[in-house]
Amino acid sequence: MRRHLISHAIYAAALLTLGAVSAGAADTTAVQEKAAVCSGCHGENGISQTENIPSLAGQPDQFLQWQLVFFRAGSRKNEQMQPIAQDIANEDIRSLGAYFAAMTPPKAAEDGDPDLSKKGAQVAAGRRCASCHTDSFAGTKAVARLAGQREEYLVKALQDYKSSRRVGGGGAAMADVAYHMSEEEITAVAHYLAYFK
Repeated sequence: MRRHLISHAIYAAALLTLGAVSAGAADTTAVQEKAAVCSGCHGENGISQTENIPSLAGQPDQFLQWQLVFFRAGSRKNEQMQPIAQDIANEDIRSLGAYFAAMTPPKAAEDGDPDLSKKGAQVAAGRRCASCHTDSFAGTKAVARLAGQREEYLVKALQDYKSSRRVGGGGAAMADVAYHMSEEEITAVAHYLAYFK
């Protein structure tokens, strides 16, 4: 009798495990289908090949989730993102955040202008960018990854913070930092971060 009960318990555990595996596989397929909408602009594997469109691969999970919430609420404005985000469910926001966060971030290309990067490093140190974005500029929690991001997108983001076109999350801190930056400093720090290794 005891052997019979143990056998049933093992069988039940195996069924539960198989159910969890197939549910996990179904969840993965579902999030991949939802993420396919994103790849049209943000690129295969979350690495953008399109001007002024950021790469999502390797961005911190919480950061990605918050950006989707800001787009959905309309506090962060973008003509392409608003219609996509307006009906997105919280569960999908969580799934997409985890999905893109788990991807390998873009690798920086060879720096064609090391002198500009040197100036950008000075700007980043002077503006204490690493105090929020970490020493590796990989971001953390709700703070964006900057290392390897598209250069022209970083310029646009800083200009948007400077002019208060972009708000939400750490917007107050970023607006204060960017407001005091010259266009030359924005160009230099964006170059530095885009090629940071």
